[in-house]
Amino acid sequence: MVDAFRLGLRERGYVEGQNIVIEYRSADGRIERFPQLANELASLNLDLILANNTPAARAVQRTTSTIPIVVPVMGDPVADGLVASLARPGGNITGLTFLGPELASKRLSLLKQALPNASRVGALWHPAAYGERTTREMLQATEAAARTLAVELQLVEVRGPDEFERAFSAITANHADALLVLPSAMFFNEGKHIVDLAMKHRLPSISMARELAEVGGLMAYGASLTDLQRRSATYVDKILKGAKPADLPVEQPTKFELVINLKTAKALGLTIAESFQLLADEVIE
Repeated sequence: MVDAFRLGLRERGYVEGQNIVIEYRSADGRIERFPQLANELASLNLDLILANNTPAARAVQRTTSTIPIVVPVMGDPVADGLVASLARPGGNITGLTFLGPELASKRLSLLKQALPNASRVGALWHPAAYGERTTREMLQATEAAARTLAVELQLVEVRGPDEFERAFSAITANHADALLVLPSAMFFNEGKHIVDLAMKHRLPSISMARELAEVGGLMAYGASLTDLQRRSATYVDKILKGAKPADLPVEQPTKFELVINLKTAKALGLTIAESFQLLADEVIE
């Protein structure tokens, strides 16, 4: 993610250490650290803050209303109260959205298409990932898709990495056929952990990020997160040249990816139809 952002900067003539200085702060996957890190950054003499995701952006938003904030990966920035509208953000925040609620039903549909016999699906969701309205919309869209597909959906709440074992025990106790991982920065950071547990419990999974398919998930579908990171450098460039975040429209994804991991399918004893494989942007063999 950081490399993609740096690439975007280089494409616009910025070289770290030469004509731009970047102060890095990492929460190490612990969202509860965001307020402290936001306060640290806001106390520095910064021209701009890049907040990688919605929880980080909300923490920085509570800390400063004057420093421009660019967010590469937002769910629903209007519902989460980050911007007034996509066309005219209106405050000190702008950036890009990965279309969180809009793609939730699509993932379940793809999972059912790949695994037509799957009738029970466990779904991991993270209450702190987004605002209440965005989370509600995402869950409702997923539940509606499950009804349409005649799939029994089991929503399992996970608040932190220490709850994954309990969540997977609940899902397997319900005899789930597959796993849906709803969008969350914490889930992304814990991707390998989630995928390893899914394999341990023999659960084919789908998530929003190709990175989870690359480390062993069965499938992933969503906007390219690295592309969003690279494109966020355009906002940085414009703001450093005098533009106001309030006037820079929030952009939507232009690059979506369906990734299928056939190594994982083989390990799980699954056959993915060739016709479905043809839909993929990448097949990992």
